Amino acid sequence: MSGEEEENAAELKIGDEFLKAKCLMNCEVAIILHHKYEQLQQTSDDPMNQVSQVFEKSLQYVKRFSRYKNPDAVRQVREILSRYQLAEFELCVLGNLCPETVEEAIAMVPSIKTRGRAHDDEAIEKMLNDLSLIKKFE
Repeated sequence: MSGEEEENAAELKIGDEFLKAKCLMNCEVAIILHHKYEQLQQTSDDPMNQVSQVFEKSLQYVKRFSRYKNPDAVRQVREILSRYQLAEFELCVLGNLCPETVEEAIAMVPSIKTRGRAHDDEAIEKMLNDLSLIKKFE
C-alpha cells in the first residue's frame, strides 16, 4: 500500500503486512498458552518459578474471553470461517466476538460486505448459524 493511501479497515485497506499476517483467535491463544503452562509445570520443581506474571495474566485473559473452550470446537470455528474467504483479522474478529445477527457482524467487520466478495446477507447468516451450532454443542 502506498504512503498516500489512507488505511481503512472497513474496506480492508490495512497494509500488506497485516493482510498476509497469521492471526489467532483468543481461544487458539488460550490453547497454546495452556499447553506451554503445562509443559512448564512438568519440567520444573517449582512451576511458579517458571511462569512470569505477564504469562499468567495473558493466559487468564485469553481464557476469560475465549468463546470456545474445547480444542475440537476451536478447530471447527476456524474451518467454518475459512470457507468464507475472510482475511485473517476478519476471521479472528468474528471468532472472538461471535456476533449473533448479520447486522452485528457487518458492524464489527464492515469489510465482509464491502470488499466485493460474495458475502450477501444470506451467506453471512449461514456463517453465523454454523458458528452458533458449535457454541450450542460445546
